[in-house]
Amino acid sequence: RTSISKMVQTKLYHKFVEGVPDASGKVFVITGTTSGTGNVAARTVAKLGGEAVLLNRKSDRSTKSLEAMKEDYPEGKFVPIECDLQSFESVKNAIAEIKSKYSSIYCLACNAGIMATPDKATVDGYDTQMQTNHLSHFLLVEDLMPLLEAGAAAHGDARIVTHSSMGRDHCHTPNKGLEEKYFGKNGGNLGGDEIKMMRGGCFHRYFQTKLANSVHMYGLHNKLQESNSKIRAISAHPGGSKTGLDGHLDYGFFWNNVLKVLGPMMMQTSEDGAMGLIKGMMDPSAESGVLYGPKNSGSKGPPVPNPPKEYETDPKAIEMLWKTSTEAVAPFRA
Repeated sequence: RTSISKMVQTKLYHKFVEGVPDASGKVFVITGTTSGTGNVAARTVAKLGGEAVLLNRKSDRSTKSLEAMKEDYPEGKFVPIECDLQSFESVKNAIAEIKSKYSSIYCLACNAGIMATPDKATVDGYDTQMQTNHLSHFLLVEDLMPLLEAGAAAHGDARIVTHSSMGRDHCHTPNKGLEEKYFGKNGGNLGGDEIKMMRGGCFHRYFQTKLANSVHMYGLHNKLQESNSKIRAISAHPGGSKTGLDGHLDYGFFWNNVLKVLGPMMMQTSEDGAMGLIKGMMDPSAESGVLYGPKNSGSKGPPVPNPPKEYETDPKAIEMLWKTSTEAVAPFRA
């Protein structure tokens, strides 16, 4: 897989960033900045004069990543805050630290994610993928809303960006929609550890979380519009990006070799894959209620609006997501 990363070259990012305006005076809270799209987004914020608040769990990787960013951008404003998305208590503490440091923020980028990991429960009892990719981000959104409203008042708008994926269109459920069991305290009992190419329990759980990211955005957009908020709810998908998200996966001899051959034709770099996320975070033209990424959930290309599917905007799905997510995070709300 290393060979795929070396063969795929950045094609669009550098020209794209030339069109993104200065971000001086704006605070961007970003989850998962150790590598991949979140790392690119944090670097882009620093490059354009903004302040990047980096939410990562404590690890040697996050420490080295921060050191590398500071080395590349000596004048950059990077503020690391410890946040383990597999622990609501840790997220709660991170929120308290953010509130102690800032009275307003311009953007919350819900970027961090894990993919096709084993069927295990977090310390809180939820599926590790669902808590990391959605539930902990739901808690961040709810409790940082006052700071985002203050940011919107100061700057004319503010942003909440969820990071979905092409996987949102591949749920193995009736009507390809969300299923409530994945949002409850059922970690470790949600389909086992089978991994096949885009199939098996590990991927079924992952696809649910990525659909949750887009459904969350459409629900947020509706609620913010109803309250006449200036906060924009936006989502993105990175296409088929070499972000390291699948570094732990073994698809078997046949598919591993197929990917070696087809990978370079189907993939784009994490820089190109981050364009949808960065557009949502920083581009004045990015609209609330829109998901940006390669066209038609494609694997590569510039960030363009992807029209929503029925299962993404289904009122019943939004209602279920809000009910279960609110129940999950309620004991940890500030």
